[in-house]
Amino acid sequence: MPGRVGLRRSARRATGLAALLAGVACSREAPDARGDGAAPGSAAAPAVSEPPPRALYLPEGGDRAPSGTEERADPAELTTAARRCPPDMVDVRGAFCVDRYEARLVEVASGEALSPYYPPHRAQAKRAWETWLKLAKEQGDDAARATPLPRLPGFQLARDHAPRAVSERGAVPNGHVSGTLAAVACKNAGKRLCTADEWRTACRGEGGTQFPHGERWVAGRCNVFREAHPAQVLHGDASRGHSDPRLNRVTVRGKPLLRVTGATPECASRWGDDAVHDMVGNLDEWIDDPEGTFVGGFYSRSTREGCEARVEAHPLDYHDYSLGVRCCR
Repeated sequence: MPGRVGLRRSARRATGLAALLAGVACSREAPDARGDGAAPGSAAAPAVSEPPPRALYLPEGGDRAPSGTEERADPAELTTAARRCPPDMVDVRGAFCVDRYEARLVEVASGEALSPYYPPHRAQAKRAWETWLKLAKEQGDDAARATPLPRLPGFQLARDHAPRAVSERGAVPNGHVSGTLAAVACKNAGKRLCTADEWRTACRGEGGTQFPHGERWVAGRCNVFREAHPAQVLHGDASRGHSDPRLNRVTVRGKPLLRVTGATPECASRWGDDAVHDMVGNLDEWIDDPEGTFVGGFYSRSTREGCEARVEAHPLDYHDYSLGVRCCR
C-alpha cells in the first residue's frame, strides 16, 4: 500500500474533524436515537446530556464534509452518568469511551448494511462496481475466479446514503472508508473520531504496553504483517488495484486476510474486565486529524510498531481497501 509509516509532523492544526462536521442539519433523523449501534433487543444505552445528532450525508458530487462549528464539553464538567459508556463501547479510565470493535457501516435512514467491500458513497461505489466488473471479466485468471466480485446492494447505487458506524462482534468491518466519511459515520452514531492520544491510550491497555498483547512484538498475535498481500495475489503487484472490491475477500491457504471483528482474541487491549479488539491490525483506522492520519496497521502492512504505527501521507478524501473506522465518545 502506498504511504509511509511512522512519519512525524513538526506542527499540528488545533481544530479537529468533529468541528468540521457539527452543527449541520439534514433532512433525515437517525432511526435509533441511542446512537450506540446496539443490536435489537440489547440493553439500552445510558442517557447522555445532549440531544442525538442529526444525520449527515454526502451527495454524489464528492467526498467533502459540510463545514460548521462545535464546542466540546470539558470532560471535567461531565457528570458520571454522562461519561458512562454505551454497551458497544469500552470505558477507558472513566475519561472516554472507545468502540469495542472496528465498525461496520449501515445506512441511517433504513438501517440496511452498506457493503464492506465498497466505499460508503454512491458515486464512488458505482465507479468501483462498474470498473472492476469490467476488469474482472477481462482478467479471467485463476485468482479472479477464486475471488469473485462481491455484490453491491442496489440501494447503494440508487440513492445517496448517510453512513452510521456500528460496533459489534463477528462483523466484516468496512474498508474503503475515507477520513471524511469516517468522521461522518461516527457523527451519525452519536460519537466522533478518536484523538491521537485517546487512540494510543486505548490501544496500549491498562498495562501501557506497545502492543495489545504486551511490550514485545509476537508474530501472529494481531492480524498484521500477514504472509501475503491481496493486491499481489490478485494483480501480481502489491502497489496496484487498491480500489478493487475483491481485495478484502482474498484468502491464503484457506484463511481470510481480513478477519471478522473479534476473531483474533489475542489482540485485545484490556481495560478491567473488558477489552478493545484489533486496534493493531485487521484494518487501519482514521483518527481525528484534519491533515489526515490513520493508525494501527492493516493485515498486510509490514509493521512491528504496534500501537505506535501511523501513516500521515494521505489527505482526508483518500480511501482504499485497507482503511476503516473506530469511534470514540
